[in-house]
Amino acid sequence: MAFWWPLLVLGFAYAICKFLFMLIPPNVPSIEVDASDVLDDGNQTQENGFIYVPPRGRTPQAETKVQCYEPATMKYLGYFPALTPDEVKERVAQARKAQKIWAKSSFKQRRQFLRILLKYIIEHQELICEISSRDTGKTMVDASLGEIMTTCEKITWLLSEGERWLKPEYRCSGRSMLHKKSKVEFHPLGVIGAIVSWNYPFHNIFNPMLAAVFSGNSIVIKVSEHASWSGCFYFRIIQSALAAVGAPENLVDVITGFAETGEALVSSVDKLIFVGSPGVGKMIMRNAAEMLIPVTLELGGKDAFIVCEDADVEHVAQIAVRAVLQSSGQNCAGAERFYVHEDIYSSFVSQVSKIVKSVTAGPPLAGKYDMGAICLQEHSERLQNLVNDALDKGAKFVVRGSVGHIGEGAVDQFFPPTVIENVNHTMKLMQEEAFGPIMPIMKFSTDEEAVKLANDSKYGLGCAVFSGSQRRAKEIASQIHCGVAAINDFASTYMCQSLPFGGVKDSGFGRFAGVEGLRACCLVKSVVEDRWWPYIKTKIPKPIQYPVGENGFEFQESLVEALYGMNIWDRLRALLNVLKILTEQNSPANSKRRDD
Repeated sequence: MAFWWPLLVLGFAYAICKFLFMLIPPNVPSIEVDASDVLDDGNQTQENGFIYVPPRGRTPQAETKVQCYEPATMKYLGYFPALTPDEVKERVAQARKAQKIWAKSSFKQRRQFLRILLKYIIEHQELICEISSRDTGKTMVDASLGEIMTTCEKITWLLSEGERWLKPEYRCSGRSMLHKKSKVEFHPLGVIGAIVSWNYPFHNIFNPMLAAVFSGNSIVIKVSEHASWSGCFYFRIIQSALAAVGAPENLVDVITGFAETGEALVSSVDKLIFVGSPGVGKMIMRNAAEMLIPVTLELGGKDAFIVCEDADVEHVAQIAVRAVLQSSGQNCAGAERFYVHEDIYSSFVSQVSKIVKSVTAGPPLAGKYDMGAICLQEHSERLQNLVNDALDKGAKFVVRGSVGHIGEGAVDQFFPPTVIENVNHTMKLMQEEAFGPIMPIMKFSTDEEAVKLANDSKYGLGCAVFSGSQRRAKEIASQIHCGVAAINDFASTYMCQSLPFGGVKDSGFGRFAGVEGLRACCLVKSVVEDRWWPYIKTKIPKPIQYPVGENGFEFQESLVEALYGMNIWDRLRALLNVLKILTEQNSPANSKRRDD
């Protein structure tokens, strides 16, 4: 007891000190970001307040300007330039100069940058969500869940663990290199390029930017032409935070444009991160192959949502509707295929219908609506075509939500939440990525059938499995070929920012987030050095020195068995032979013969 008592006292004192230290707020400066031109205060001038009618097809004007408007109200927001390839290359060149300076920055400086961002985000949640809502049509709640919380979680994880995972990692040197130290070093790659989608304009910019900058890189981000207005404002936040820590100018850049702009970025950077559709992802991969530029592709999804008969139907129904509405054209491509055990099929459909009946779509900032507008022009027409194809092949409507009061000319931007049953895999709705508020529900009778149905897709991003038995849910999820899986929950994997995120098949490859995503922004370098320099170092044994001796191979053969033999007696026998050969090689008579 006398020995343990001082240790317990010291441990308790350390815990108390650490707790008290947590109570002391860190010294984080505030930043000012001009938002006067992005707030909808009702006093917009005619120049940027008229109702915008997007032209069908590409026009000469569209090639030089990225026009921005609110999908929910069609109010005009302004425009940004579509950068030419030469302009993109110049931006990348400036970022490359800034990176050479930033690569020498300390983790203390990088953490301060993150803290400044975190402080601003927490203090300006409403502003960030409102801008995201205006540019993409999503509700304020969806913006908070998908934009604010995930970004804050990533920053918090980087602050607590980021430096640890970027420090050199020592590895085993093996039996033949016991006298060596082996380690892996993580160096910044240079300029990271990111082409991101419109569905999470805030998080999709911050997610790659945070990993790139914290690991010592610069980054140039091409924002979607469907969310350039918000992206360019969010860029101001990043610029202000970088300036506050004395970072070099042009370390982070946001560029706007169309396909030509993106193609120029792919060919200019040291690594490319892409979030978007499989079709565009394949084109990017082809372009990157010309320069052997590594890519991370986060593409489409058609996630399976499996409900076993022993699940809590009422609880799971709420999660299911949330999963559908969060994939309602302005959010993620989340759960799009619902497989429900036949024993609870009717009760699940009934419960879901009750919830969906109460859901109303409408302009998110004009009233209390459960879901907002669809961001992409003409996407509601595509969603209706998927529904019509399913109905033509035997599917049935269950229920549809309602659309609230919307402005004239904006009708096509809204699609009511829709539940459909009697679906099967011959229907496009069960095979193609919908990216809309449609819930197609299909029966299954056995766990094996559920797994087979879930794997019958060209996509493989994620899945969610619900069961009263966690062991059963885990067993089903383990057999589904996808990159992320949630057990008795939906999308929880993305909130755990220590985990890598990404898919397989047409959902892409490579990972961002987590340790894997952070290190993916690095040049991974293997380093070996002498453990006891200069006293012990590698020396080539005489039998295999040039000119190689007659017993050189015998020596090498015995050395291999001495190091890696299957049992201790074989290894000892081989070691004795190694020593014997070395002794003979070093004998005066043998040395004289070699000299002759």
